[in-house]
Amino acid sequence: MSEIAGGGSRFEWYGTFVAILLAGAITGALLGLAEYSRRTGGRRHWRWLALAPLAFAILPLTMPDAILALFTMGLGGGAVAVPLTGMAGGFAASGRGPIWARLVCGVLALAVVAGIVATVPAVGGIRLGLDQPRGAWVAILGAGCVVVLCLACSIPFRRVESASDASTERDAVEVPSPMRDEI
Repeated sequence: MSEIAGGGSRFEWYGTFVAILLAGAITGALLGLAEYSRRTGGRRHWRWLALAPLAFAILPLTMPDAILALFTMGLGGGAVAVPLTGMAGGFAASGRGPIWARLVCGVLALAVVAGIVATVPAVGGIRLGLDQPRGAWVAILGAGCVVVLCLACSIPFRRVESASDASTERDAVEVPSPMRDEI
């Protein structure tokens, strides 16, 4: 964000460490738990972990006057749009569910990614034009982060692996050692 906003960006204890870093840690931990649950046969209600990215929407809204700024000036709308985009893109990339719903979610997620790329010059000014190396880099960085979030958010929507799937995969990867016969 500091690349796009330039001098308007600032680092604060609460905003940086709680609203961004803690939200990312919570989201990552919950999506990691979802992958563990998926690979070990699933758990009761484990698909609710698809809501993990909402930490990026909830924690910034706990900052003082954040809700007021959201409703009066529209500030912080991106904190809501990015996790919703991740969830929609994750559902689209999961390969499960009705094809029409996955197509709609995929188109919406791609539209947000394209919007991020298109707004880099508008927010960052001429120094971040897409025809400039720094502008292209910032656009790719922003789009790439959202695409990676979408792929990570697909975990709770994916097919559950049974215990037999995991053992078959483990057996297929095991390579016999010539030293084993000598021992």
